[in-house]
Amino acid sequence: MRKYLLILLLSGVFANAQSKVTFSYDAAGNQISRILCINCAGKTVEEVKEIEAIVESDLEKFSEEDLFSYYPNPVKEELYLQWQLSQENYVTSVSVYSMAGQVLRKYSGSSRTNSLNLPFQEYPSGVYIVLVTYKNGDDKSIKIIKQ
Repeated sequence: MRKYLLILLLSGVFANAQSKVTFSYDAAGNQISRILCINCAGKTVEEVKEIEAIVESDLEKFSEEDLFSYYPNPVKEELYLQWQLSQENYVTSVSVYSMAGQVLRKYSGSSRTNSLNLPFQEYPSGVYIVLVTYKNGDDKSIKIIKQ
């Protein structure tokens, strides 16, 4: 009985995985392309772009007029944050959260600050969320991987 249950569960996993890979064939039946699509539920092959075809307008920005960068990700020792915001907006705080939702560290910002270095060497390997809070009340989150 366990054998049949295991086969049933595995067939469901493999059936779902096949919907994430799209193949294209030529007239003779030869495979000409294979596209792995993780977030393409309900999209056709034509709507999914290859990585080389992505342009700047496809990228998600925090705000149209603001620039925000962070590196490296994955991080080993220190995460560098840098931003250039519009005159009336600035970063009021930066918080580091564990995936369990626990606040690990909180940093204050001001209108004169445009960068911050976050030490990650004391944290164990895993995934963390960095939450950036702006003066106007907006919050933006960044998923960071610690090696």
